[in-house]
Amino acid sequence: MSKDDTGGRSAKDTHYAKLRRAHRDQRRDKGEIPTPKDDRRRRAAEAWKPPAVAPDQVHLYGLHTVRAALDNPERTIVRLSVTLNAAQRLGLGELSGLPYPVETVQPSDLDRILGPEAIHQGVMLETRPLPIRRLDALKDSPLLLVLDQVTDPHNVGAIMRSAVAFGAGALITTMRHSPTESGVLAKTASGALELIPYIQITNLSDALEELHRLGFQTVGLDSEGPAPLEQALEGGRIALVLGSEGKGLRQKTRSTCKALARLDMPGAIKSLNVSNAAAIAMYAARRHLGL
Repeated sequence: MSKDDTGGRSAKDTHYAKLRRAHRDQRRDKGEIPTPKDDRRRRAAEAWKPPAVAPDQVHLYGLHTVRAALDNPERTIVRLSVTLNAAQRLGLGELSGLPYPVETVQPSDLDRILGPEAIHQGVMLETRPLPIRRLDALKDSPLLLVLDQVTDPHNVGAIMRSAVAFGAGALITTMRHSPTESGVLAKTASGALELIPYIQITNLSDALEELHRLGFQTVGLDSEGPAPLEQALEGGRIALVLGSEGKGLRQKTRSTCKALARLDMPGAIKSLNVSNAAAIAMYAARRHLGL
């Protein structure tokens, strides 16, 4: 077999190597496999500086996140930046016929805006933040989730996704020490940000008292709680309250909740990540409510 000048490899071997690399790169562009964290990429991530974004503008990215935002009538869309492959996967049809500005881009264009670590899957949506919602935006759902200064947007996004899955009526957080609407939060929520009221309040204890007046039994999750969660659930409306990573519930929050409860676990580890604890607590609450 004839050899080319590529270090002894045959032309056929080189051809198939190129095809494998091209296939691998396509899968990375789609977000199906991670990009290797080599030194060059690590240096690029360390050197990357996010561009200035106006206070009234949010960059959302990822196929599920952007699809849900496009389908949300409450969204005000500024611009859609999308690769041709992502546009096809989103089912956008003829781009020139869409009712908002559209720019076709390469994945590297989005990397420069969102950073090399963002799994954008070839699409970014520039949009206005969702309207600010207050407690009067509560749905009729008998199940709510309240977060006491949970700061990690990845955790809040995961909790939001579980809240939608379990049919919670709203996710309530504090304005301070809680993530605002962002691409990271929305990407982790995988579309859930568009499907549940994300209510940020100034004073959590006042909000809990308002929930009491609305007939909710507020149950604070605490690893040292006096009773298992199943025994603390009462009535037909439940608001589960979870504390921050590491610190847990603040003292004022603990004293305002109607009950404190723990998640009993038989294993050697007695505490869970807040997003996992939220999912388990919502499952138990739904069983109590007969949902």
